[in-house]
Amino acid sequence: MSFNRRDWLRTSLLSGLSLAAAPAAFCEPEGDPALWLEPGKKGALKARLSANENPYGPSPKALKVITEAAPDGYLYAMEYAKQFKKMVADAEGVPEECVLLGAGSGELLTASSLWAAYRPNAGRTIVAPDPTFDQLPRAAVKHGITMDRVPLVAADGYDINLNKLNERVGSQTGMVYLCNPNNPTAITVDPAKLRAFCESVGAKTPILVDEAYIDYTPDPKAYSMVDLVKKGANVIITRTFSKVHGFAGLRTGYLIAKPELVEQISKFSTGGSGLSMTTLRAAMASLQDKDFIKYSLGKTQESKDYLYGVLKQHSYEPLPSGANFVMFPIRMKGEDFVARMMEQGVSIRQWKFDGQYWCRVSLGTMPQMQAFADGLKLVS
Repeated sequence: MSFNRRDWLRTSLLSGLSLAAAPAAFCEPEGDPALWLEPGKKGALKARLSANENPYGPSPKALKVITEAAPDGYLYAMEYAKQFKKMVADAEGVPEECVLLGAGSGELLTASSLWAAYRPNAGRTIVAPDPTFDQLPRAAVKHGITMDRVPLVAADGYDINLNKLNERVGSQTGMVYLCNPNNPTAITVDPAKLRAFCESVGAKTPILVDEAYIDYTPDPKAYSMVDLVKKGANVIITRTFSKVHGFAGLRTGYLIAKPELVEQISKFSTGGSGLSMTTLRAAMASLQDKDFIKYSLGKTQESKDYLYGVLKQHSYEPLPSGANFVMFPIRMKGEDFVARMMEQGVSIRQWKFDGQYWCRVSLGTMPQMQAFADGLKLVS
């Protein structure tokens, strides 16, 4: 018989996972992922809305490719890393030498923080808004970098004040870091203002723009700073598949910068060699799956509109969101709010800044958002 072990394994995988790979029109996930994503708490959690995950991904096409790639898991995936890198470069309109792959943008943010800490003849301070996504700041501080944090305040509508960031840049500044749209506020900086800031301040020090949520903006190409990289600007862009592509658990992302910066930062990263066969091939499929991206964005907007209505009913005023989460001020201590919502089976996050407690709630499926609404009714 010509039916060998590889054929048998591939057929078994495809058969066993066909229900996961076959949903026709991106239907609602079977059950609530939160029920099995929280170890030891099966059945306790109705809605996991604390990590800005995309409950609609990976796409069916990506899932199908994962089952097809699994039997090749014994192989190193170098050739697929090269193919994926080229696909990213083509999609972004930059040369391949401007792209650095990583296991999610987290790896690349950490690599950038190490580069900032150990590159010779560079300032030892990173200027950043506060609050913002903290992975790069946390890693930088561990390696001797001082964070110069510019608070977000009500007078600016909690938007990132680029003028104040500029005022903090001096001879000891080794990098400016910001997340756009910002996390945890979900506010998006005006692209024209950010572009002018990057061109001006970038002449003095590198600027890293974390664009994890850029796909949720009205026009990702227009809101992205990738065009500045094409012009040779001193700008570093990080992207992740963890959000709109639904790859938070599969881990892939990329960095875009001019070649000399990519070469320097790559010394502190795996350069994509840590990406698995299944992840790379799924990412290649997802990058081309425009229908799923459109679907995912539409469902996210549906949940956002519903959430805005719920918050309005309870007299909460959310910040304007350009991402897959919403932040709003709360009327009790953040720790108490989180604990009481968890008692209702809903996990969310809390912050305190500008003298105010805030809740950040991720946008889940409609059943998850309804669970949040039910919990909020009791907690409020």
